[in-house]
Amino acid sequence: MALEKYSFTCSCCGKVQELALCFGSEYPEYYFSVPLQERESRIERTESLCVVDGNHFFHRGRIPIPITDYHEDLIFNVWTSISKGNFEIRNDLWNDPSRIEHQPYFGWLQTNIPTYGNTLNIKTLARENEVGLIPNVEVIEDGHQLTLDQKNGINFETALNKVQQIFTVLHTE
Repeated sequence: MALEKYSFTCSCCGKVQELALCFGSEYPEYYFSVPLQERESRIERTESLCVVDGNHFFHRGRIPIPITDYHEDLIFNVWTSISKGNFEIRNDLWNDPSRIEHQPYFGWLQTNIPTYGNTLNIKTLARENEVGLIPNVEVIEDGHQLTLDQKNGINFETALNKVQQIFTVLHTE
């Protein structure tokens, strides 16, 4: 495919939108279970790490979905749970270039991903990237469409369809 920019007309608002292939959430879903007036005292959060009540640990990563007939992937920036021990290891290795050699971190997905049904608490493995990049998250939930799409890829038409659906959801919230 040519390296041209793609756009589409949003079925919800009728505006021409440039193709966006990266979507995400600023917070793990668990964040929203804490009452608004208690969040400041109970939650510690940075751009890529979150701790709730000193007991629930989350880190941000990216789920790439290969687009088989396009030069970019569809990417979802997500949050996954992580054990306290692995959270401490992540912090210790934060600026260490050798972190890419560390074994993957098991976790449970803590982001609802539009177009994939219920994605909360599905199994994941987070693999470290080089310093400055969030981990790649591999979905390992048997039989889930997100697992299958990440493993096998999707075509460009399917990706466009998903983007359109996501924009529709964003406009109705």
